[in-house]
Amino acid sequence: MPQQATCPLARAAAIVGNRWTLLILRDLSEGSRRFGELQSSLAGISPKTLSDRLKTLERQGVVRRSEHRGAPVRVTYELTAKGLGLLPVLDSLRTYGETYL
Repeated sequence: MPQQATCPLARAAAIVGNRWTLLILRDLSEGSRRFGELQSSLAGISPKTLSDRLKTLERQGVVRRSEHRGAPVRVTYELTAKGLGLLPVLDSLRTYGETYL
């Protein structure tokens, strides 16, 4: 079995290592958000990229997608328990950025 498959750091990096992912998690750390709210907050992200990242995070169990009845149907995204577990990582990266960058 490759070392990457068994290394916890490599597995965690596979979740947060894509461009935009940390910023999506940052925005969702403040509570549930609609797609348009996320897109507005993430200047420069294309709708396709945002959609792809959200789908990937949902498959990984980090983000939950919820549909709410109405016309039109309202969709929101929020962090799961697994996603909330990443918040200390985000805080550490924020502190590093404030201190050293």
